[in-house]
Amino acid sequence: MALGIGLGFALALLRSLERPVVNALITAWVDLFRTLPQLVVLVFAYFALPYAGLRVSPFVATTLGLGAVLSAFAAEAFHAAFLAVPRGQWDAARALGLGWGQSMRRVVVPQAIRLATPLLTNRSIAIVKGTALGTAVSLPELLGEAQAMTAMLANPSPLLLAAGLYLLLFLPLVVFSRWLERQHGVVA
Repeated sequence: MALGIGLGFALALLRSLERPVVNALITAWVDLFRTLPQLVVLVFAYFALPYAGLRVSPFVATTLGLGAVLSAFAAEAFHAAFLAVPRGQWDAARALGLGWGQSMRRVVVPQAIRLATPLLTNRSIAIVKGTALGTAVSLPELLGEAQAMTAMLANPSPLLLAAGLYLLLFLPLVVFSRWLERQHGVVA
């Protein structure tokens, strides 16, 4: 999540500079990773990167793949949030003598983070759930191991246990995201 949100934030900042070539490259990145299914990205990261001389472990391939997907969604969320900050806020920052960097840091980014929080928390949870796709690149993962145990034991108990563990993992994330949204004044 840190990789995806951090890269997405950086891409949105670069995009706000309004440089045509940079914007075209960022738009291509965003379109590519928002369009491709997560599984395709993971398989590509694990099986195709070695042809470019980059051999990565299943963990690294899963982390890079899901980070790239989240970065595309985060870049769009932050970009939209930057655009949603009223133009008067930008003008007021300039009137106070703040440069672009100070305006972003002190005026625009705090408001944009508040606006982007709901989408980012929901996408982050979806990306964490996407780690189950790591089995496609031989990453030992809870669901894959539960399926193997179910087949070996001829009993669905391991799958029920896995479902319970997923619930224990994701329910606190959902509760945290609701709390975070309330803290930023996004949810009534």
